[in-house]
Amino acid sequence: MRKNKRTYSTVWIIIFLIVLTIFFIPDEKFDGLIQDMLNNYTKEYPAESNSTIDDLYSQNAILINLDEEKILMEKQSEEIIFPASLTKIMTTLVAIENLADLQKRILLPASMFSDLYYANASMAGFLPNEKVAAIDLLYGTMLPSGAEASIGLANEIAGSETAFVELMNEKAKQIGMKDTHFTNATGLHHRNHYSSVKDISVLLEYALKNQTFRTIFTAERYSTAPSNLHPDGITFKSSMFKNLNSSNLMGEEIIGGKTGYTEQAGLCLASIAEINGQEYLLITAGANGNHQTEQYNITDAIEVYKQIRF
Repeated sequence: MRKNKRTYSTVWIIIFLIVLTIFFIPDEKFDGLIQDMLNNYTKEYPAESNSTIDDLYSQNAILINLDEEKILMEKQSEEIIFPASLTKIMTTLVAIENLADLQKRILLPASMFSDLYYANASMAGFLPNEKVAAIDLLYGTMLPSGAEASIGLANEIAGSETAFVELMNEKAKQIGMKDTHFTNATGLHHRNHYSSVKDISVLLEYALKNQTFRTIFTAERYSTAPSNLHPDGITFKSSMFKNLNSSNLMGEEIIGGKTGYTEQAGLCLASIAEINGQEYLLITAGANGNHQTEQYNITDAIEVYKQIRF
């Protein structure tokens, strides 16, 4: 948007200078006037503020300064998207708010696994009939994006995934997510399971105020307690940090995040970064690629945060 304004401004400046040259300004002063006006023009419209929006691989994006509660960048932020595993931000938040005891052991019945295997859902590594602490299921939901962890929490809290999804949709309305509707707790594709990056930003900003959620969201790795089927526990690594560390790009400012991907949603990312003493939130969605390609959601985040740093 700003690039168009700059283009139009440039045309009018040139016309103005030509008129001045012809009728009013001696030749020896002309070169200095041009340089002064272009210098002032550059100061008024810094070039770097535009390149981030135009060059993103992601089709949708929103960047917010959390400390100032100010939107810094938007790209089709209210367009309907498929949120993929960004859904699990809501799953985790609702679970935390409805769990009285985070150490309670929850049974993962064998019957729930077959549908997840069939759907090729991402899994944390828990096994059928394993008894797992609730806190371990929360980390399993967020870090490796485990669908079995999400369903285990949903069943424990609401009796079924369907009933749990009702809680998710109620929470979405409560916090002002105007363009969101959930049909499942995992983010598996469904035409009636949708949101927008603006709504996801509302969700994440709200969720980060919960200290348990923030601790999980910013964790790079986590080891579960021993269970009946994993006597040594399981160690998870955040899918975002895993991709970030393998990208060979600079992203030290990024302190937490959640990736998402389905064929229909593209590569998605919800992340937060700390830069110059302030915290920023970035949601992106709709980048081309898959798990085997360059992770363009990570590339976009690094580029956006780099623009803030400099």
